[in-house]
Amino acid sequence: MGNNKKRKEKNHKKKKRKATGEQTLALRYVHEWVFRDSLPAFPAGDASDDFAPQSSHKIVDPIVFELHCHSNHSDGFLSPSAVVERAQRNGVKVLALTDHDTMAGIPEATETAQKYGMRIIPGVEISAIYSPRHEPGAGDLVHILAYYGSSGPSRPEDLDNLLLNIRDGRYLRAKNMLLKLNKLKVPIKWEHVTKIAGDGVAPGRVHIARALVEAGHVENLREAFNRYLYDGGPAYAMGNEPFAEEVVQLICHTGGIAALAHPWALKNPVTVIRSLKAAGLHAMEVYRSDGKAAGFGELADTYKLIKLGGSDYHGRGGHDESELGTVRLPLASGYQFLKMARPIWCNAMKDILQSFAKDPSDANIEKITRFGIPKKSKVCHTVSCGKDIVDLCLSSWLTSDEKEENEFQAIRLMLADTVIGNGVVKVFG
Repeated sequence: MGNNKKRKEKNHKKKKRKATGEQTLALRYVHEWVFRDSLPAFPAGDASDDFAPQSSHKIVDPIVFELHCHSNHSDGFLSPSAVVERAQRNGVKVLALTDHDTMAGIPEATETAQKYGMRIIPGVEISAIYSPRHEPGAGDLVHILAYYGSSGPSRPEDLDNLLLNIRDGRYLRAKNMLLKLNKLKVPIKWEHVTKIAGDGVAPGRVHIARALVEAGHVENLREAFNRYLYDGGPAYAMGNEPFAEEVVQLICHTGGIAALAHPWALKNPVTVIRSLKAAGLHAMEVYRSDGKAAGFGELADTYKLIKLGGSDYHGRGGHDESELGTVRLPLASGYQFLKMARPIWCNAMKDILQSFAKDPSDANIEKITRFGIPKKSKVCHTVSCGKDIVDLCLSSWLTSDEKEENEFQAIRLMLADTVIGNGVVKVFG
């Protein structure tokens, strides 16, 4: 009897591992994109058995997405390269570096990721404020995650101008915070804060908190925030944050995916989510390292938003920080994210390449290559033909069918005899 019971339990577990048709479709779609450079096509046999088609990558292993993390280009402690290397050790296959109000770390992350076959999604976490004056939630600080294709936003100057204005406001904001701290008899020198932030990095609250720790005013970062720097705290100040609705619209306008970060931190999340959905919001964070945030999965369903999540890793250390890759995105969420994002990214890429085809200038080359061009070959080389840039740009980001779309073929023809002005385009590898 005991052996029969164990045999039944074993058979039951085997049945549970059988994928549905929908799961198999999602698995194929995600797997094809993540492992495009190194994976042959799925075998013709039944891929649903135990999620395990025969290939160089084990489908039984989950594909780990990390869609929210920071480097020392904003308020993180590690360089973009170190973030990528740590993520690789943790099994991450797809990483979005989402520094606050800057994409300056993306090229370094992209170049490092080439060594590991990791997908980098160019991202940014944009600081904003919820604007309606007479509704609950007015004045709420909102963070919007933007995710772009390999060439970034289709109108980069629009996004760059927005981010530059926010970063300029961070300098003024930090100075106002120091003035408030000085009035509280907690003196901090401006030079101390900017040294901690690093060259070219707009100072934020974390940098001021670190200065408070180093000056001996508090014991740790948590105390700095709890005593002085929390939202509305005695040393808190606002910057040049744009309206959240306008940020979402800009992300959509520039070929990105807009996702609401950590909605559980909002005072009135329902009001904010409803307004941002009307502005074009695609997704919201629901999953955390401790599981799904209570109630927010239902909110995402109500407003038909894709459920995402990430560690929000900063590299501070300590038991209270989620490690890279610890927020395991369900297969269905990864599939829905890519299913929505890829056509949008594809259209943005068309816009960028069409601009280049019409005007193969250095400025338009920069739009294509600002985050680097992944390639399969390990031999570093240069290209001088516009058509070559198109092929390199598409090689590791689009499916074979997407590459053969009429618009891309037309761009190739336009650039077939184009020679790039003064020279060369660097290709990472």
